[in-house]
Amino acid sequence: MYPIGYKNNMLSTHIKQKRKKYGLTQIELAQRAGVGLRFIRDLEQGKQSLRMDKVNDVLALFGECLGPISKVEL
Repeated sequence: MYPIGYKNNMLSTHIKQKRKKYGLTQIELAQRAGVGLRFIRDLEQGKQSLRMDKVNDVLALFGECLGPISKVEL
């Protein structure tokens, strides 16, 4: 379990790192993925409820997609 108050959102961190790696602004990422700027901001801030199809649109730019993973206890 994570400590109380610890916010772990690997997806938001991953997207933000990829965006920066490729030198994209949030606006550019939104335009290339065909989603709104607000969606990118929500995604990078770790919003709990997001449309998976839109998340996949963003991930597709990096050759990735959502998929199930095993839950690991830390």
